[in-house]
Parts: sequence; structure tokens; C-alpha cells
Amino acid sequence: MVHPPDTLALLAIALGIEAAAGYPDALYRAVGHPVTWIGRLIAALERGLNRGAPRRRRLAGVLALVLLLGVVGAVAAGLTWCAGLAGPLPALVVLGLLCASLPAQRSLYEHVAAVETGLRTGGLDAGRRAVSMIVGRDPERLDEAGVCRAAIESLSENFSDGIVAPSFWIGAFGLPGGALYKAINTADSMIGHRTPRYAAFGWAAARLDDLVNLPASRLAGLLIAGAALVHGADARGAFRAMARDAHRHRSPNAGWPEAAMAGALGLSLAGPRVYDGVLVPDAHMGEGRAGANADDIARALQLVRTACGLQGGLVLALLALTLAG
Repeated sequence: MVHPPDTLALLAIALGIEAAAGYPDALYRAVGHPVTWIGRLIAALERGLNRGAPRRRRLAGVLALVLLLGVVGAVAAGLTWCAGLAGPLPALVVLGLLCASLPAQRSLYEHVAAVETGLRTGGLDAGRRAVSMIVGRDPERLDEAGVCRAAIESLSENFSDGIVAPSFWIGAFGLPGGALYKAINTADSMIGHRTPRYAAFGWAAARLDDLVNLPASRLAGLLIAGAALVHGADARGAFRAMARDAHRHRSPNAGWPEAAMAGALGLSLAGPRVYDGVLVPDAHMGEGRAGANADDIARALQLVRTACGLQGGLVLALLALTLAG
């Protein structure tokens, strides 16, 4: 099951299941989540291999990444093969359920909506607590506008690498494609940091994550611009901000959805931010107002919800085209 009609059907099933049910808390408590399983393997590899001089650490990081992808790819391919033994329709259902654990439409929406709710019902302190669950910057340094910008930036970036990217790779290669993407992305989030401990060891993971996110980040920006057109937001501003600002972001990928969101909402996002007491320079996305508020979070959530719908519609259209051909 590696050709497009099957993989696109898997993706359509997975997106529908995940949007409706997410990843149930009871299931997470019972068995964990694929990302937590991958994370434990990454942590074990890091403990065993990340030592010595920088050159040795870089080579060890490459080896760790190869081992990680070998294990994850073998498990995903094995599950695909086993499911196929049951026949085409049961395989689609089983693999669709497995693939549903990889995108994060529902959980992303809920985590960012919690920031909006916190600000409206509990004020700045509640908003800071909620945003600390989704961003790495120090929430105590953020005023209300900073909390709102952080939530919208996280929503935009994670729409790309938490929803569009796993969907892209599932649609291309089925469960193995989606699982391998999640392994790369999880490795980047755990060890792809420019710190003394991880700068060399996580180099390969960070570079590969940049590569595999390239197509999805551009598509994510286009989907946000399309959602802006649907809702009467500033779609032209979204395209203009992407063209002008996306390449200036310190990440080769995050700038595309962030710039699209900034332009669509008339905001200025990104810019210099403080992580663990260190000021990290970055370019501003968009040329609108910096004074974001809870209403802007609500508008951003509306755009992402619609962008998810547009992505689902695109998947169904591609599936219809492949079946017709």
C-alpha cells in the first residue's frame, strides 16, 4: 500500500478520525503515544552516544538518527505489511486508525484555545500558564500582547509541522512516511538545539527536519491564505507578507505560516524573543500591529480550522483524481 490512491485514502480516513476524536486521553494513559515512544528511543540513543569532542558528537548524532529511522521505518513497514494480510478494506481501516495518531488538528486547536480562554476568564496569569504549555519562551516576561502573539505564532508554526507536514508524508508514502516524519520532527524538538550539549549531536536531526518540512511549510502558508480568503480576512496581505518576510525568519520553514497568519490578521509576529533568559534575534513577520489580543487568537483559530478543512478538501480532490485516472 504505497501508491497514491491507497495513501490518500489513508490520509482522508486519518484526518477525519483525528478531527472528530483526537487522541483519546484514556488511550494515552494506557499505552502512551507514538511520539512518546519515539522520544524514549531518542533519549536512550542520546544518553548512550552523545559524548566526546564535537566532531565525534556530530558523527554520533548521524548514527543515532540512522538507527532511529531504521527502527521506526521497520516498525511502520511491518505494521503496513501485517495490515495488508487482512485485505484491502480492513487494511485501510486499521492503517487509517494508526495514521490518525500522527496529525494534531484537534490537540493543537485545544491547546491554543486554552490560551484565549485563560486570558478571558483568568486574566494575564491564566494566559501565561496556558501559553507556557505550548511555547519555550519565559511566560513571565510576556505581557498580554506577548502572550497572544506567542499563541498565534505557535499555532501557525505547529499547523505546518504538526498537521500539514505529517499529512503530506502520509499522503506520499502512507504510515511509513508519516511515522518517519514524526521521528525526524521529534528528534529535532528534543536534540536539534544550538546548545553546548546538542549543537553537534543534534546537527543531523535539525538539518533533516528543515529539509522534510520544506514542502509542507509553503503549503501551510497557502492554506492559511486560502482560509483568509474564505473568511474575508486579508488574503492579499498574507501573500504579501510571505513574499516579503518568510525568507527572513531564522527558520527556513516557520516563516511561511507565521508570515501568512500575520498578513491575514494585520499583525506583526515573530521578532526578537527571550528563551531561558537569552535574547534570540529574529525578523518580524508582517507589518501590522504588535498589540495582539484574545480576539486575534480567536480569529487565528478560525483560520486554522478552515485551513484544515481546505487541506481535507484537497486530499479528497486528489484522491478522486487518482481514482479517475
